[in-house]
Amino acid sequence: MTEQDGDQACTRSGNPTGAADVAVIGAGIVGVCTAYELRKRGQRVILIDKAEPGQGCSFGNSGAISPSSVTPLAMPGVLASVPRMLGKPDSPLFLPWWYLPSAAPWLIRFVMAARPHIVRQSAASLARIHTAAVQRHECLAREVGVPELVLRRGHLHLYRDQSALDADHAAWDLRAQHGYTFSRLSRQALQALEPRAPERYKVAMFLEDQATILNPYRYVRAIFAQFLARGGESSRAEVRALRRDGEGLWEIVTDARPIFTRQVVVAAGIWSRALLEPLGIRLHMETQRGYHVQFTHRESPVSRTVILTDHKVFLTPMEDGLRIGGTVEFAGTQAQPNEHRARILLRVAQENFSELVDKPHQTWMGHRPCMPDTVPVMGPADAFVSDNADKLPGLWVATGHGHLGLTDSVGTASLIADGVCSAANSGLKTRAGQAQYG
Repeated sequence: MTEQDGDQACTRSGNPTGAADVAVIGAGIVGVCTAYELRKRGQRVILIDKAEPGQGCSFGNSGAISPSSVTPLAMPGVLASVPRMLGKPDSPLFLPWWYLPSAAPWLIRFVMAARPHIVRQSAASLARIHTAAVQRHECLAREVGVPELVLRRGHLHLYRDQSALDADHAAWDLRAQHGYTFSRLSRQALQALEPRAPERYKVAMFLEDQATILNPYRYVRAIFAQFLARGGESSRAEVRALRRDGEGLWEIVTDARPIFTRQVVVAAGIWSRALLEPLGIRLHMETQRGYHVQFTHRESPVSRTVILTDHKVFLTPMEDGLRIGGTVEFAGTQAQPNEHRARILLRVAQENFSELVDKPHQTWMGHRPCMPDTVPVMGPADAFVSDNADKLPGLWVATGHGHLGLTDSVGTASLIADGVCSAANSGLKTRAGQAQYG
């Protein structure tokens, strides 16, 4: 779609006040994709973040485009695993004792979301949101001039033995129910795909129709550059509050200057909670603190995304070397990075690939906003409150994507842009639930 085509698809109304049509708060992959899509459709857009675009999770994620990831984090039997999370720093899903009081409300909802009928609903929602994710990213990457960043070689899940694979049958059953195809590989077959795969893994599942972004940060920066090239604006500022002014506009209070706009998209990840709560929107969202170790020599021992299922980690070939990421830590937004969590990843990498011992590396931690049922929050703000219907016109929410923010970013942008443009053309007469996605 050209910019002229976009203008026809979503013609903005006159704006005598000089206010922007839309402000997008949050310059991660979801926010940048949303701002870019809105600008393509002819909206006058300002993108606001206190940091440079792509500096959060979009910088450090594992690069996986994984539309088959329909299995929510909360699955039947999760209650039995909660005690193992507490106080055990080597657990793939770690909750320190000191954070338990803060995490308890989310944790209760998390356990409730593991009921079988909720799991089925969540999986169906995720499958719907993931639709055509790989194709969307291939198209966008070409459009912004970085097609080489999309590696379409599938994802390989490694298991110690058949009994380990059998224990994971619920996740594979959900994938099959939603139409995803995969192949079981013997040791010989998986080694044909990945000759350096660790010997301890005897069986694998291969998902051919998945992809990998070889440099997530460069990808976000390329999208942002095209957003600016098309006439988008950006503001490096910390957003402190949202409020309606007397002329029907949104006033975005920042540490620099107030910004006025007709519509606002809140895509600020875990920090969306603090902006929305004063408006009556309570998001039951927690931060999954994710870590990675990036080996900085160019060679990678794997040629595609490889998941070591016993450790719950992703091995990804990046432009500048192997990245190993994953695990989940619940410790809030204020605690300093837990270097032990990064050392776990380093140990796993070096135990499985001896050639990585003593190789130079860097570590990273970021905040992945996660809902108890793993389903992101996307749509008009009125849809998420019961007593403010029609009182928050022009306010949109796009957050809570957890570890699937990269996968769902382009689809989220399209859905939010559909709603924003529809509201702009109808005088912002949105109603609760009108455009709730997922």
